[in-house]
Amino acid sequence: MTDARSRMPLTAMHWGTYRAETRDGRLCALHPFEMDVDPSPIAGGYIGALDADSRITTPMVRQGWLQDPQGRDRERRGADSFVAVSWDEAERLVAQELLRVRQAHGCGAIYAGSYGWASAGRFHHPQGHLRRFLNLLGGHVGSKNTYSLAAGEVITKYAVGGFDVAAGGTTDWRTLVAHCETLVAFGGMRVTNGQISQGGCGRHRQREAMQQAHAQGVNFVNVSPLRDDMLAELSADWLPIRPSTDTALVLGLCHTLLQDGLHDGAFLDRYTVGFDRFADYLTGRADGVVKSADWASGICDIAAERIVELARRMAMTRTMISASWSLTRQDHGEQPFWAVIALASMLGQIGLPGGGFGLGYSAVNSMGLENTGLHFPPLPQGRNPVTDFIPVARVAEMLERPGETYDYDGETRTYPDARLVWWAGGNPFHHHQDLGRLRAAWRRPDTVIVNDWCWTATAQHADIVLPCTTPLERRDLCMGGRDPFVIAMEQVAQPPEGVRDDYDIFAGMARAMGLEAAFTEGRSAGDWQRWMYEAGREAAGQRGIDLPDYDSLREQGWHRVEPPEKPQVLLQAFREDPEANPLPTPSGRIEIWSDRIASFAYEDCPPHPSWLEPFEWLGKCQPDELHLISNQPTTKLHSQLDQGVFSQSAKVNGYEPVRISPDDAAERGIVDGALVELYNARGRCLCAAVLDDRLRPGVVQVSTGAWYAPDPHAPDLCRNGNPNVLTRDKGTSRLSQGCSAHTCLVRIRKFQSEGKVS
Repeated sequence: MTDARSRMPLTAMHWGTYRAETRDGRLCALHPFEMDVDPSPIAGGYIGALDADSRITTPMVRQGWLQDPQGRDRERRGADSFVAVSWDEAERLVAQELLRVRQAHGCGAIYAGSYGWASAGRFHHPQGHLRRFLNLLGGHVGSKNTYSLAAGEVITKYAVGGFDVAAGGTTDWRTLVAHCETLVAFGGMRVTNGQISQGGCGRHRQREAMQQAHAQGVNFVNVSPLRDDMLAELSADWLPIRPSTDTALVLGLCHTLLQDGLHDGAFLDRYTVGFDRFADYLTGRADGVVKSADWASGICDIAAERIVELARRMAMTRTMISASWSLTRQDHGEQPFWAVIALASMLGQIGLPGGGFGLGYSAVNSMGLENTGLHFPPLPQGRNPVTDFIPVARVAEMLERPGETYDYDGETRTYPDARLVWWAGGNPFHHHQDLGRLRAAWRRPDTVIVNDWCWTATAQHADIVLPCTTPLERRDLCMGGRDPFVIAMEQVAQPPEGVRDDYDIFAGMARAMGLEAAFTEGRSAGDWQRWMYEAGREAAGQRGIDLPDYDSLREQGWHRVEPPEKPQVLLQAFREDPEANPLPTPSGRIEIWSDRIASFAYEDCPPHPSWLEPFEWLGKCQPDELHLISNQPTTKLHSQLDQGVFSQSAKVNGYEPVRISPDDAAERGIVDGALVELYNARGRCLCAAVLDDRLRPGVVQVSTGAWYAPDPHAPDLCRNGNPNVLTRDKGTSRLSQGCSAHTCLVRIRKFQSEGKVS
């Protein structure tokens, strides 16, 4: 890199760190950070988007909400026009509405789930500002778990003591390169997913690590309906599994190990509980069904001989089993992770270098990263006096069913009556399922407030829109702790005149309600950043890690923390001495059978890993139905920057692509590039067909993230190809109530009209 470029200011995002080039105060290019070996091009989507027509530049209020103070004309939400107001007026309206809801219904009627990735900056994290503000006001209803892997987060609590236990110490890539012989990836290891990381990243590692492992002789196995869920250069064995049947395949592998005497009985006896009951299930003594390779083959559509061969190969080599987070986003999504943990336990390699299991290699860049974790405090949020919450993926049900009960994680809970919804830093009309249902439920609250910088579907479905800055338009610190780089983010673009940082938005709201001193504590945004960094620096120093002081970091621009000398191996200490290092489970061991789950008596989540038929799957479908895979996009993070030039460049004739196998396309008279309609009972969306033989027949694939755009004349039709108009809004089970988007059947046909729908 030239000296001139190295002097360009740094900025960071969830998909990387960049040097910003400006001309006449306008951002014109984002160049890769000099330390990044595999930079992501996604950030280029910001070029031109900062001042595009989609930008929100002043507070906006929905016209019907202003004109009908009593009923708020909620039926027009999402289809109404907006009126520009001043910040003073916006603060007055918000303060007035907050006080009204609090007085009439209590703070338990304020929902501030605000799920989303928002900003990579440690300070300018809008959800944190929102919750700090609302906690000062008296509290709010929040959410638990993630859309990404709620079922996995909950089930690992019972299997090994928590997701932090199961994945926080994931065996690092250098250990896999040195010791692993076979890496079996259920759900694949899509390298484009690894281009992102919570809190940002300085150097992309996943592609490089996979290439190094392959060069050292690691044999990769890709268990996925998509061949390209693993890099072609890895020469992976491809098992084109029928979607939503991974658990059946894992059980077939487990049975083969048991039948052939290849399981590690000594490991199971010392480190696990409940294997005897699981063995009864595998052999059919419990239910009369033998979970053999032949049985599994009939479900997952992988030849029994391949299942037997894979089981034997895994037993004879040092094997790492990777499970993608996507496996949890299906009906009974708790089961794949639990089954993989049981399979790894039978192999007896947990805690050994290069063996065991890993939950989410390449799900994000930080998984398997060689990193000395740093701990920087977030902006303090105070105490939330409201103890109520909902599982994150149950937003529509909460709005539809106030006062009704539901089951979650062993409890019977009651949905709150949410009268005011405030969303900051996220886009529920991206993350949620069955968007037509969500849109109808979204009309139920009295008021919806949204902080956003551009006219996403969520902003369009708000009553009050508060325009905020982007990460490029403010100073911050990228120091999530999941990455070895600490980046001093500079302001590299000027925001429009009527736009504020989220911190300033909430400081203004706090001022309007007499809470400014408590909210700011007399600190500016810069003061808070210095405080957060120096607190983390002090904590690092106590662990023998030297970080530059705040002013030096700002001058240097970035700092890299060296990886620990000792490689990281998941559950190594537990293996070495399970009595001295017990797991945080009731038994202190890996629980293949859970007495706690048994006590819940959930028919949709048995007390050991089990095969349960999905509510929609190819094993029992109509001849013209196809399984929809709505995976993560390669041109954006979730829905962020779908309006940008990079995402738009991947559209086909302006439409979101749907990949379909040539045979499936031929049966339906669909040619490459044709405008097609995907549909089921929940909705319809328009896409452009892309014929691709890297998909198994019976499967179509549409990435998530296209901005939801219901046609005004046909509200069930999304013009932009958002697959979440098709996915079902159903909890994975009563245990976790997670997102089950990947269990979804659709039909596809040529669209009859020409051109765009009006």
